Amino acid sequence: MTQKTDPATARADDRRRFLDRAGWARAAAAPMAGDASTRSYERLSLDGRKAVLMNAPPAAEGAACPPEASPEERRRLGYNAMARLAGPNLNAFLAVADAARKAGLSAPEIFAADPATGFALIEDLGDDLYARAIPKGADETELYAAAIDALIALRQAAPEAPKTLGYQMLTYDETALEAEVTLVVDWYLPHVKGAPARDDQRTDYLAAWRPILKKLTPPSLMVLRDFHAENLLWLPDRDGFRRAGIIDFQDGLVGNPAYDLVSLLEDARRDVSPALANAMIERYAAGAAAIGDFDEGAFRRDYAILGAQRNAKILGIFARLINRDKKPRYQDFIPRVEAHFRGDLAHPDLAPVAAYFKKHFGDRF
Repeated sequence: MTQKTDPATARADDRRRFLDRAGWARAAAAPMAGDASTRSYERLSLDGRKAVLMNAPPAAEGAACPPEASPEERRRLGYNAMARLAGPNLNAFLAVADAARKAGLSAPEIFAADPATGFALIEDLGDDLYARAIPKGADETELYAAAIDALIALRQAAPEAPKTLGYQMLTYDETALEAEVTLVVDWYLPHVKGAPARDDQRTDYLAAWRPILKKLTPPSLMVLRDFHAENLLWLPDRDGFRRAGIIDFQDGLVGNPAYDLVSLLEDARRDVSPALANAMIERYAAGAAAIGDFDEGAFRRDYAILGAQRNAKILGIFARLINRDKKPRYQDFIPRVEAHFRGDLAHPDLAPVAAYFKKHFGDRF
């Protein structure tokens, strides 16, 4: 009779073999704070050198989106495929990191990686997340300006969509955008109302969104998708925009560049003053115009639509984390996201969605 190996033991064995092949078997390890995903991280030190071990178990998430999958096939595969998330594919992180570094951005260098087992040894960019550095006294305007300049540099470099063995960057299409906003009726509405959404509530909701999403400028540039203070590291010893270190970009897609600005300036976890947000939008617009081929009116419309789209998604995700994943701390963030969303809904192009929320959520919106 064959004895089954405990999954935790098998994972530990994979880790040991990976570090042995990479030459880091003797490294001292300390756990690092994780995020809302299934990945975990350890800080390693060996003979005066530092690195971060990323542990991304290949079977821990739903399947990623096959490049040629139709919208119907994506729906059958589940949310990861519909929203075009990287899922368990470590190749996504490796490819986007490479493309970002080639564009001049401070993405971690990759020292070793094994996509088959989901381990990567990457550059340690330190602990000074924007969300920590600013409360400790770092100049908020300086940090945000560096982040905006990094997005301008990414726009100017206009890297081709990464395509490597085992990974192809896809487009942030209407199916993905719609899948994300649908999280409101799947999770946020039941969270607030205490009952599942009715069929008519779902139908009316999607009917309000679809013509608005069609107004967006077609996807054209690589977007990092989770570009905010918890995923940006302050690297003051570097120059210019390279002082903004980037992490957690494996879900990047070819999309609308306004999305990353929304992610940065309508942050779910920290307040960004309207004055600072407006100054940073103007900084980006000036930088983009200097590169050429930039329609500021369309950009500001896209910013409003994608602000509403992203905040709708986050409301759904946080409600899901609270109710399905039993992480009640995410309730603390919901009022801030609702406030962002109310501001987004004031834009004239969002009137149908604003009317829906007024009807079904009353004074909350």
